[in-house]
Amino acid sequence: MTKAYRLEHDLLGEKKILKDHYYGIQTLRAKENFHISGITLSNYPKLIIALAQVKKASALANTKLGLLDEKICQAICAACDEIFAKKYHDEFIVDPVQGGAGTSTNMNANEVIANVALEIMGEEKGKYSIIHPNNHVNMSQSTNDVYPTAVRLALYEYLCKLQNKMHILKESFELKAVEFKDVIKMGRTQLQDAVPMTLGQEFRAFSIMIYEDIEVLDVAKTLVAQMNLGGTAIGTGINSDSKYAALVKEELHNVTDRPFVTACDLVEATQDTSTFVHVSGVLKSIATKVSKICNDLRLLSSGPRTGFNEINLPAVQPGSSIMPGKVNPVIPEVVNQVAFQVIGNDVTISMASEGGQLQLNVFEPIIAFNLFQSISMMCNAFETLAEKCVDGITANEERCHDLVLNSIGLVTALNPFIGYQNSTMVAKEALTTNRSVYDIVLERNLLSKEQLDEYLKPENMIHPNWNHECKV
Repeated sequence: MTKAYRLEHDLLGEKKILKDHYYGIQTLRAKENFHISGITLSNYPKLIIALAQVKKASALANTKLGLLDEKICQAICAACDEIFAKKYHDEFIVDPVQGGAGTSTNMNANEVIANVALEIMGEEKGKYSIIHPNNHVNMSQSTNDVYPTAVRLALYEYLCKLQNKMHILKESFELKAVEFKDVIKMGRTQLQDAVPMTLGQEFRAFSIMIYEDIEVLDVAKTLVAQMNLGGTAIGTGINSDSKYAALVKEELHNVTDRPFVTACDLVEATQDTSTFVHVSGVLKSIATKVSKICNDLRLLSSGPRTGFNEINLPAVQPGSSIMPGKVNPVIPEVVNQVAFQVIGNDVTISMASEGGQLQLNVFEPIIAFNLFQSISMMCNAFETLAEKCVDGITANEERCHDLVLNSIGLVTALNPFIGYQNSTMVAKEALTTNRSVYDIVLERNLLSKEQLDEYLKPENMIHPNWNHECKV
């Protein structure tokens, strides 16, 4: 069958566009120019929806200012609503990693919305004399305020999603903390025996570490919610009405129901990408914490005969192509790797932010790409860690107890009763003779059996305070 085309024109000439498609000539040029990441904008539906939210808010603001015809506004808004419903997302074909400070992304949105709006009005796609991608859909806007605002809108939603996944992981650790609250084990510092604790205390610490960063993300979201929409090209608001910035902010709030505010200085906000650096730093901190937790889970489950073997991780798949019966901690391992990627992405984001020049940072596409990748991977990793690992962890209670009783570190709990010098002597002898601290203390008459048993009661060694006020 012969394919039907329409001809579209831009300042570089003309191109054939398949009639079935809603994107236009500038989108097609960008597709041809940028074969970089191997993916398209359609992989980021939150960004596509955010772009449509900005376009709808702008159309409403321009109509209230008397700049845009009411019928055109209705058609543009209806087209945006279709995109909110996740229609036409496959028409967003541009690679998210691109030159031009996001212009190709903005024009992809302008062209798709214009052509969908034309069809809603009963007109053919490409009839831009009626609804034009630039003159109407992009009215009072520039890529330089639309793109970063849309990125912030999408980023805000991604951060909300990340918080939800972190809550899932936090709750998994908290449930295990309660389950393991009576399991006595040996705490360790520098990988050496330290003092007794409970496995519940260890898992509760994991839970609190995650909860702390859920709250930090709330602060990050307030920074993300400061936008430069209305600043147009460099923040001066050229080609927009003096009332537009304030009005479009109100319309965007109505469209998104999110607390976005206009930055106090739009020239500064247009060139400054430090908020993205801050958010990336928070993501790096979270990834570092969770990676450390995964290191601990791998250590605590090591063995089963020659390692710590204090906990059992769920067996999710065979671990070796050559060693029968071997099961590896693959879930913590994959989360470790996600953390490494997030930390690497933070370097890219920092360099891209530093690379901005004068009134615009043209490297925002790679900043957005790395932020979205980091958060998407973290969301998947944290949910996987909770459901496929933490929820199924069991404790080897007897093994934990035996390690405490045989540990030289046990002498630390006796230090207040027999003194540091005697404690040092007992520890040295226990290490030299491979005997227990308990037996040596009795043999040297440093304490009676009744005293020793009392002082080495679990509750006297660990003093757990489960009623401590901690918002978890």
